[in-house]
Amino acid sequence: MALSEVYWDHQIPIPKLAPVQAKVTVALVALLCFMNSYDGEFVFDDSEAIVNNKDLKPATPLNNIWSNDFWGSNLSSNSSHKSYRPLTVLTFRLNYLLAGGLHPVGFHVLNIILHAVISALMIDVFAILIGGLSYDEKGSMLNHAPKTSLLAALLFAAHPVHTESVAGVVGRADLLCALFFQLSFLTYCKAFNRGSDRDDSFSVRWVVVSLLLCAAAMLCKEQGITVLGVNAAFDVLLICNVNVYELSQRLLLRKNPLDVSAILRTGLPTRLALMGLGGLSMLYARWRIMGTGPPAFTEVDNPASFAENIFLRIVNYNYYYSLNAWLLLCPWWLCFDWSMGCVPLIKSATDWRMAWLLLLWCVLIGLISQALCSQDSQRRRTLTLGLVLLVVPFLPACNIFFRVGFVIAERVLYLSSAGYCLLLAYSMGHCCCCWSKCRKPLCVSLLALLCVYVARCALRSHQWRSEKSLFTSALFVCPLNAKVHYNVGKNLADRGNATAAIAYYREAVRLHPTYVHAMNNLGNILKERNELIEAEQLLSKAVSIQPDFAAAWMNLGIVQNSLQKFEEAEQSYWNAIRFRKKYPDCYYNLGRLYADLNRHIDALNAWRNATVLKPDHSLAWNNMVILLDNTGNLGQAELIGREALRLLPNDHTIMFSLANVLGKLQKYKESEGFFLHALRINPNSASCHGNLAVLYHRWGKLELAKKHYELSLKLDPEAPGTRDNYNMLRRKLDQLKHPTP
Repeated sequence: MALSEVYWDHQIPIPKLAPVQAKVTVALVALLCFMNSYDGEFVFDDSEAIVNNKDLKPATPLNNIWSNDFWGSNLSSNSSHKSYRPLTVLTFRLNYLLAGGLHPVGFHVLNIILHAVISALMIDVFAILIGGLSYDEKGSMLNHAPKTSLLAALLFAAHPVHTESVAGVVGRADLLCALFFQLSFLTYCKAFNRGSDRDDSFSVRWVVVSLLLCAAAMLCKEQGITVLGVNAAFDVLLICNVNVYELSQRLLLRKNPLDVSAILRTGLPTRLALMGLGGLSMLYARWRIMGTGPPAFTEVDNPASFAENIFLRIVNYNYYYSLNAWLLLCPWWLCFDWSMGCVPLIKSATDWRMAWLLLLWCVLIGLISQALCSQDSQRRRTLTLGLVLLVVPFLPACNIFFRVGFVIAERVLYLSSAGYCLLLAYSMGHCCCCWSKCRKPLCVSLLALLCVYVARCALRSHQWRSEKSLFTSALFVCPLNAKVHYNVGKNLADRGNATAAIAYYREAVRLHPTYVHAMNNLGNILKERNELIEAEQLLSKAVSIQPDFAAAWMNLGIVQNSLQKFEEAEQSYWNAIRFRKKYPDCYYNLGRLYADLNRHIDALNAWRNATVLKPDHSLAWNNMVILLDNTGNLGQAELIGREALRLLPNDHTIMFSLANVLGKLQKYKESEGFFLHALRINPNSASCHGNLAVLYHRWGKLELAKKHYELSLKLDPEAPGTRDNYNMLRRKLDQLKHPTP
């Protein structure tokens, strides 16, 4: 363990702050960078992980979070992504309970606070990795590199690549994982806060606590297990002070025998055995929890992993690594999604992008050679541990051990960026030592870099505040990404701009001709615009490409129904139900088809299935009441209407339909009550005023009838039948006022 000051630390051109002041400063910088995202919306993946995730709702049993994945799907399902992060989902649920619903401010604020805390704790992590581990007589940790650790923490706090993790609520997984990662590492360090001078003296209790915190990190995000690799490297290089280069020379050349007893005296084998056993236990438990094996990703998610030969796979994986390195070096081109053509595959050794691979490995080999062969023990230790912190947390995303479901994901660089920041801070100190005359320009450059980082974070955080700005910003970074155009189109359609949405959906299909979701959404818009022939062609193509695409089958059925292709429509609906057993909306549309064909029993059965699968399916309930009313089954219509209102007590459309039935059954008082209740909920319903007027007309309450006829005509002067009924009532009132002799 190093006990002396790091020789380059005093050359770093920033003030030396007390420990508390340093942490407060770093936390404030972190808050400054991302505070403008506090009032953002739920965007992109937040929709699935939070807005549509039933595990957040208080009505859902708490135990469900331990059997479901991050997105709320059961882990045993073949469609599950197998991302098991129950502790992260638990914090979402707490946010939901504290805010009383899905209010994004609380979710965003907690993310920002977590990043500030993590950034402040990074000072302690960097201090140990750079300056070594030592304690004063009171047991407090000493920081032998106060300036270097502060600089590295400031760079970490302000690095723009963190925006996705902080400004996107689903980034909570990365933040919590990083927090427990740090705590696991710092707790492992506590195992060596010993009073004994014995080499093998360490606390097994703290090692076990560190393993438990590692398990907690893994329950926040799978990447958490990599802290064991960092702990092991720290133990070998700092606690045991092993010179890896000399050790490898001894083993390979066999010049000097390896002193096994010296290694045993350090207790290293015991600690490595404990960590190995703990890590294997976590991996085994994780594998058992996954149930059906690893998730199934498609070529769209990670095209390099589907390349035709292993050479092309390796080349493209390395190209992805170089792009990740570039995002750390120059985090200007940031995008919410890097799939679907954003990064075209390298298919030939003559591709000019091969130069980036060579450059990446030249830099890495240079750093590794310095880390292993330098005569300067402090430089050797700092570079080695910096590389460990850079590379080890990235290993789960590198496609070596298993296929991942993305090309590039900025959020997976959250922990790895700490290693980059450590190396950058070391480089600044080294440059200040070697070029003391250039200290002032270096200071200006450092200040400029931090200012650029803060400004970029603020700009990028602002883009993450809404889906409109987030998706639009990606058009300039990844113009060839079909998913970017798809999401811009979807956002425009959701905001009612169907014409602009069509152009983006068409571009998405042009860029990716088998993009079935874009075809489905485009087909839906064309259906609404009554461009049925093209809509049918698009939806037919979508289901031919992906035969189990249930939503496209249902939408195709709706279009075919509109084209009066009734047999084809029925078959399309049943195909949708075959591929998605619990599909209430499809049963509802199937019922509409049967109603159009006067197959009333089949229609009622279909709508009943819809309400069984989705008890709050208002349209299905209402259609059953209306159909029974129209066919003269008033008693059954009344029963269905009352059953529906027990489940949906504030649904004014069902109240309206039931009130009509009760009026025909001459239950005028009860019918009046439902009409008036419906009008309290929806006072501007012309049809409700009109039908209530008819009820009063039948009931003999003519003045009230006159009042509601007039209200109905005021809201809708063209209301069918209302004008005639009103004129009839006026004639009757005139006769009553002026009876014929």
